Amino acid sequence: MKKNRAIAVVVVMALFLGLLTFTAAIGFGPTGTGSAKNIITGLDLAGGVSITYTTVGDETPSAEDMSDTIYKLQQRVQQYSTEAQVYQEGDNRINIEIPGVSDANKILEELGKPGSLEFTLADGTEVLTGMDVESAEAAVSQDNMKNREYVVELVLTSEGASKFATATSENIGNQISIVYDGNIISAPRVESAITGGRAQITGMADQEEAERLASSIRIGSLSLELEELRSNVVGAQLGEEAISTSLTAGAIGLAIVIVFMAIVYLIPGVAAGISLLIYTALMLVMLNAFDITLTLPGIAGIILSIGMAVDANVIIYARIREEIAAGKSVQGAIQTGFQKALSAIVDGNITTLIAALVLGMMGTGSVKGFAQTLAMGIVLSMFTALVISRLLVNAFYALGLKDEKYYGKQKERKTVNFLSKKNICFIVSLVLIIAGPVTMGVFSSSEGKALNYSLEFMGGTSTNVTFNEDMSIADIDSKVKPVVQGVTGDADIQTQKVSGTNQVIIKTRELTLDERQSLNEALKESFDVDESLITAESISSTVSNEMRSDAVVAVIVATICMLLYIWFRFKDVRFATSAVAALVHDVLVVLAFYAVSRISIGNTFIACMLTIVGYSINATIVIFDRIRENLKAMSKKTELSEVVNASITQTLTRSIYTSFTTFVMIAVLYVLGVPSIREFALPLIVGVVCGGYSSVCITGALWYVMKTKLGKKKA
Repeated sequence: MKKNRAIAVVVVMALFLGLLTFTAAIGFGPTGTGSAKNIITGLDLAGGVSITYTTVGDETPSAEDMSDTIYKLQQRVQQYSTEAQVYQEGDNRINIEIPGVSDANKILEELGKPGSLEFTLADGTEVLTGMDVESAEAAVSQDNMKNREYVVELVLTSEGASKFATATSENIGNQISIVYDGNIISAPRVESAITGGRAQITGMADQEEAERLASSIRIGSLSLELEELRSNVVGAQLGEEAISTSLTAGAIGLAIVIVFMAIVYLIPGVAAGISLLIYTALMLVMLNAFDITLTLPGIAGIILSIGMAVDANVIIYARIREEIAAGKSVQGAIQTGFQKALSAIVDGNITTLIAALVLGMMGTGSVKGFAQTLAMGIVLSMFTALVISRLLVNAFYALGLKDEKYYGKQKERKTVNFLSKKNICFIVSLVLIIAGPVTMGVFSSSEGKALNYSLEFMGGTSTNVTFNEDMSIADIDSKVKPVVQGVTGDADIQTQKVSGTNQVIIKTRELTLDERQSLNEALKESFDVDESLITAESISSTVSNEMRSDAVVAVIVATICMLLYIWFRFKDVRFATSAVAALVHDVLVVLAFYAVSRISIGNTFIACMLTIVGYSINATIVIFDRIRENLKAMSKKTELSEVVNASITQTLTRSIYTSFTTFVMIAVLYVLGVPSIREFALPLIVGVVCGGYSSVCITGALWYVMKTKLGKKKA
């Protein structure tokens, strides 16, 4: 790179960082387009709309119908936010909470009035019911003349597809009416037999008409007929302090990581610091651009991703130092370092990206939201490491910083015999893993709960209180929650303000009738509230059984896909099975920590486990990449154990530094964060430490055992 070009690169990067920072901090135009303040936030940060439906009819609906309706509604409301929650209240009510919106009437209009839906022929014969419709979406298509037309695309269930194929085959040229809540809302004519389970309704005048029809079909496919009982705009569950402390923690952690990288890696470390700043600003701008809902755990996840984004830089710069130590010039070392680090970076990130894509497609709720943020973080971290960092390092070199003292030289290391301790490590891991089910069994027999499930998993009691004054979030946290905890004996308490009123919704574990009365009396005594203005209802978990099943299936499929990719890339199924075994090891150890520490299991638990999956697999790939490289480079006479020990030793710096930077980001968050964030950060700290341990002490040893026991040992 010539000097003039290097100057141009530095100037462009400075301007790019300045533009991103301005966009994220201020934005453009009167509304601040692109700014972080316009990022869609969850109920915990900004509040949203709460809608309560009740079932139509005098009979109490069955648990199966309620569960099916809740699950389908959850699918419907994800168009507004992946963090939207749907849960049961009492015997026949369903609550919907949608974050980041404030117009309840608009949501009610767009969501539609739940009612019965059927597809009928002209003689009144029923062809389909709403239960046969899997999804209905408005779309834009082209007719035979290439003209733009508005349509509704239907996807039917397998049973519905079979029935519709028969009906359309026998009624070509006839109309099939769509009857919603007793009224014909559309009567399309059958032009041909529809056998694939997908249909398209044409003839819409505009996009708005298509959206209305699609909405009516979606809401009409519910198992139960519902009617609106009430709708409220609710305030944030957490105060400004929670956000400010988390952002402060992120800034402090980022500063520590940048200083650390500059001290350890000198000029390349400075380049890494600049690329990290660009990564952070890009992340904020992209969250806004893609309308991803941000929750407090989401902020924690972004802070964590900053620590993980350092990983690619560490791999590259460690390689550059190795090449300098091998006698190459600084310029040659820079070029070779980036080239040799590429396979480890690409394989590690693609493996995690596969998991994110599967989780995004198959997951629901917070799982889908997590997957979106994870995928974005992976792509941006690869871009900043492989493009931004490379341009900056080469530019600094071209500007005269050519002496190897600015880049460092890898000191010669004595190979550590990690494999000699493999049996001890295996025993330690087994003890840590077994501690989980043993502890869960003890608590299950003594307390009736193997794990400390939170309201999201167990449900509980929702108490609506009208206070005599408008309580601030700070007042609720400092005054109301202690009173409630004094009655329940449980710190797992969620609160929401109903905007424009003095009402506060308090969600706790399931309370008995005596406990409900005790809570009423305590609130009356402490705040002089009118007891007639206190109401309580049982609520179901916000994480339904179906959502849990979806999450489990998504994780299993993602794991299988990762296994297949690693097998394909490394041409040895033992690499793949060892990597997945280490991943499962880390998850089980963290699960054991949850069991022992009794930290509550809620939505953050899912996010925590998914984060550990991504972190663990990335760390493992780096070591396996070095083993693969050394197997090709070392003499055929080299013992396989020497190859493994040398590979782990050569990547040890990367393992320590990446674990340290990630640990720093989470540790600062734990120290400064609010209690709910601490409950998320502490298991992550355990997961990071465990991931570093397993990648160094377990993965290579496990592959070696499988290679020598299940295959022919190479001499």
